[in-house]
Amino acid sequence: MSTVDKQLEDVRATIDEEVPNRISVTDVTYEGPELVIYTRDPKEFATDDDLVRRLASKLRKRITVRPDPDVLTRPESAREEIRDIIPEDAAVSDIQFLADTGEVVIHARKPGRVIGRRGETLREITRAVGWTPEVVRTPAIDSPTVANVRTFLTQERDDRRDILERVGRQIHRDPMSSDEWVRVTTLGGCKEVGRAAYIISTADTRILVDCGDKPGERSEQPYLDVPEAIGSGATSLDAVVLTHAHLDHAALVPLLYENGYDGPVYCTEPTRDLLGLLTLDYVDSAARTGRQRPYDTEMVREAVKHCIPLEYGDVTDIAPDVKLTLHNAGHVLGSSVVHFHIGDGLYNVAFSGDIHYDNTRLLDGAVNEFPRVETLVLESTYGGRNDYQTDQGDSERKFKERLQDAAERDGTVLVPTDAVGRPQELLVVIEELMRSDDVPEMPVYIDDIIWEATAVHTSYPEFLRDGVADRLHDDDENPFLADQFTPVSDDEERRELAERDEASVVLSTPGMCTPGPVRTWLEALAPDPDNTLTFVDYQARGTLGNRIQSGRDSVSLDGESVPLELHVETIDGFSGHADRQGLENFVKTMHPRPEKVLCVDGDQSATQDLSSSLYHDYNLRTFTPQNLETFRFI
Repeated sequence: MSTVDKQLEDVRATIDEEVPNRISVTDVTYEGPELVIYTRDPKEFATDDDLVRRLASKLRKRITVRPDPDVLTRPESAREEIRDIIPEDAAVSDIQFLADTGEVVIHARKPGRVIGRRGETLREITRAVGWTPEVVRTPAIDSPTVANVRTFLTQERDDRRDILERVGRQIHRDPMSSDEWVRVTTLGGCKEVGRAAYIISTADTRILVDCGDKPGERSEQPYLDVPEAIGSGATSLDAVVLTHAHLDHAALVPLLYENGYDGPVYCTEPTRDLLGLLTLDYVDSAARTGRQRPYDTEMVREAVKHCIPLEYGDVTDIAPDVKLTLHNAGHVLGSSVVHFHIGDGLYNVAFSGDIHYDNTRLLDGAVNEFPRVETLVLESTYGGRNDYQTDQGDSERKFKERLQDAAERDGTVLVPTDAVGRPQELLVVIEELMRSDDVPEMPVYIDDIIWEATAVHTSYPEFLRDGVADRLHDDDENPFLADQFTPVSDDEERRELAERDEASVVLSTPGMCTPGPVRTWLEALAPDPDNTLTFVDYQARGTLGNRIQSGRDSVSLDGESVPLELHVETIDGFSGHADRQGLENFVKTMHPRPEKVLCVDGDQSATQDLSSSLYHDYNLRTFTPQNLETFRFI
């Protein structure tokens, strides 16, 4: 008998002691980080509100209760009973029954009404029909990405259950070594922006944090072939943890599966969906521009299938000696500061990912309170001594002036931006400016991937600030449903719209003007001085956006020199990154304050400036790593 089986026997004995005799327990197993209890009496579990809570506290495990299939009400009858229980204003759009897990998936515009106060409606559903309800939100904007991911995971539920059981056994195995040490190895993202990838390892465990590419004309990969990563075989990795879905942090996660990795990816649910959207576009973009595909699209599906979504604040075992907690990073939808608790109080490391310290239109600012943190790995994108951005109000005023100017001149404001984050912030601002008549109404053309990412936002309002989340529930108030917003899907349509003699706004990808739709807009709009190119995102060195921002008066597009007659400007305050002051405030107010800080994900001057400031002002031990450095903390 394996140690995991013996552990499950002991867990089963504890459950039998705690569960009343009238309630049967037919099986106990691990699925990922959760302990799953199967029972022929799901209604009894639902009746005793505190039973699962008592078991979770006693066993110190996250627990899910599932019914045996042969005790479930027939789906035809269960569907009618469920609809009778759920309030009509929940706006249920679909009910799906998964017989192999005993779950019923309820799709609703207002999940809170399905859940009920403290979960009472969910318990009532289980008491009535036996099925375990899971509630998912029906997006206010139809999202093929969300629909496809959910359908795919439903179709692959047998494989996914096998994956989760295997991962669960790996998590709960006995430690293989009594040695105690913690190391972080940098595979990318040091003294540069992009290709973020870091290994955190112990004597028992090896975890990869992020796996992105480096933006530019030719993307660069992290140093994945070293022994610490997949050079000694991808199966040596126990887990991947993803801070967010931007390509400079996530583009190459599917490549791991092409190289033999078969383990979990821990992230938030919106990060999982956006990972699928952005990496599929990443592969398609390579094909469109004549570059070699970095991996097959099937690997994107493998990555999504292996994702284990976590909620902010949930402490989760991901290895025998590592607990993971995700916290809001304030950067983009679903972005996380990731916190590792290693051993039995041995050491704690937090990776900031990309953070925004202050609240924005869409998101609350980054969380920086933790039980313990000895070392912080901190982004430094705007860590330079002069990297201070204007505040949000000033930025919005400048943007309003730009739109007013466009209206007077019948010009177009072209905004290069990533698909996720800044465009959704801007859409909220634009909608408010036009609704309040601060600027004249004008068409806003939105590249299709931005529109799809916006639809994903409407699926997860619980990750947004309360004011925006409340508006998403009402079609008349939803800022993303403004009549002026028009998705655009192909280059021919882009060229046609660019030739119109009208005031307009264009939101187009990529944000650094690397190959993509923005170049079609730029080529068409560049010769007209009535138009404006407005940068709102960071422009990394070596990118076309950086060259334009630095003052070029012409650019080469598709081998032809195109004069830049349009006005070029930068509006800083819309960035999803904390500026120099925000980064310092994040550390200054961090509780507890870390002992060591590794400044990463910024160019050489930015990381050195921030490192020096944190050392002198706050008496912290700071480091500016090179790629392929290893730091041992214990």
